[in-house]
Amino acid sequence: MIPSVLPTYARAPLTFVKGEGSWLIEADGRRFLDLGAGIAVNALGHAHPKLVAAVTNQAANLWHVSNLYNIPQQQALADKLVADTFADTVFFTNSGTEACELAVKMARKYWYEKDQPDRMNIITFDGSFHGRSSAGIAAAGTEKMVKGFGPLLPGFVHLTFGDLDGVTNAIDDTTAAILVEPVQGEGGIRPMPDAELKALRQICDDTGVLLILDEVQCGAGRTGKLFAHEWAGITPDIMMAAKGIGGGFPLGAVLATENAASGMVAGTHGSTYGGNPLACAVGLAVMEEIAEPAFLAEVNRKASLFNQKLEGLIATHPDVFESVRGSGLMIGLKCKATNMDVVNAGYDVDLLTVPAADNVIRLLPALTITDEEISEAVARLDQAATVVSKGQ
Repeated sequence: MIPSVLPTYARAPLTFVKGEGSWLIEADGRRFLDLGAGIAVNALGHAHPKLVAAVTNQAANLWHVSNLYNIPQQQALADKLVADTFADTVFFTNSGTEACELAVKMARKYWYEKDQPDRMNIITFDGSFHGRSSAGIAAAGTEKMVKGFGPLLPGFVHLTFGDLDGVTNAIDDTTAAILVEPVQGEGGIRPMPDAELKALRQICDDTGVLLILDEVQCGAGRTGKLFAHEWAGITPDIMMAAKGIGGGFPLGAVLATENAASGMVAGTHGSTYGGNPLACAVGLAVMEEIAEPAFLAEVNRKASLFNQKLEGLIATHPDVFESVRGSGLMIGLKCKATNMDVVNAGYDVDLLTVPAADNVIRLLPALTITDEEISEAVARLDQAATVVSKGQ
C-alpha cells in the first residue's frame, strides 16, 4: 500500500523536532551537528532570533493578500535586492523551481518582443540542476531527471560544463540565452572558474544572447559574496535565487535588468503566494544580515578555517577522501569510498551531510557556524571516516 506521503524520497530514519543554530534535535533527544542546513537553505541557522521575530511580528498582523494589491514588505525586499545587486527589478516566487520557470519565460519573451520568436533555445550544461519542473528537468536533460516524463519541453541545448568552444559553436539565430550555475550544487560542488564566467559574459555581450545565472544554491552569501558571480566581476541579465534568501521560509526570486525583463508586462506572469507579506518580512530580515560586508568577511574566514582542517582530514584518511573543492561555505568532499557510506556513517556520530553527484558529499553549514562547531564537525567526520575505513 502506498504511504500517505508520496514516496519520492529515500528518507533517512531521523525525525527532528527542534533546531538551534547549527544543531538539530532528534525526537529521541540526540543533538546532530547540521552541515546540510536544509540543503543550503538555513543560511542563518535554525531559529535565528531575528528571523523568529520577523515571522512572529508579521504573522500577528498579515499573512496573505495576493498580488492584486501593493505589499509593503515585498516592496521593501525588492528595493533591498535592487540596491545590493545588479538587478533593476525582482519577481518573487515560492521556490527555485518556480524561479527557473520564469527565467526561461523571460528570456524567450525578450526575443519574441524583438520580433525574433525563433530565438527560444537555451544553452545549458551537464551536471546542472535547475529544479524538478518541466522546464527544470528539460534544462538539465539527464536520464535520471527526465526518464518517464516525456515529451520534454523543447528548446534546450546541452553542452559539456566548461566547454567554451562548444558554446561559441552552438550559438546561432535560434539562441535566446545561456543558463549556468556559477557553482554546481547537485552536480558535485563544481565551481565554474572566474575566467570561464567572464568568457561566457563576453560571448553574451558579443552575440546579444542573455546570460541567466542559477544562484539558487550558491547565492545568498553562501560563497562569501552576496551572490557567487561577484567573484568573477560580472553581472548576469537574469538571475534565479531561492533557498538561502528565505532563511528557511519558502521564498524565491528572479532578479533581472530592465532590458532583460522588458517583455514581462502585466498579465505575462503571476503567482498566488509569491512575495506574500510573511515570506518577504523574513526575506528582508535575512538580507539585512547577510548583505553586511562584515558578515560576508566572516563567511570567508570560516571557509578558510574549514578548508584547512578538511585538508588535514583528507591526509589522515586518503582511502576515504580524495580532495576538497567549492567556494566559501559551499564545500564538496570528493570521496574515494562510496559517498553514501560516509553520509550514513555520519548519522551514527550525529552529523548531517548531503550527498551529491560525482561521489561527493556536500558540506553546506549555516553561515553562522562557529569556529568551535567547525572543529567539532571535522572531528565527527574523522570518526565517520574511521568507521568507513574499517568497513572497506
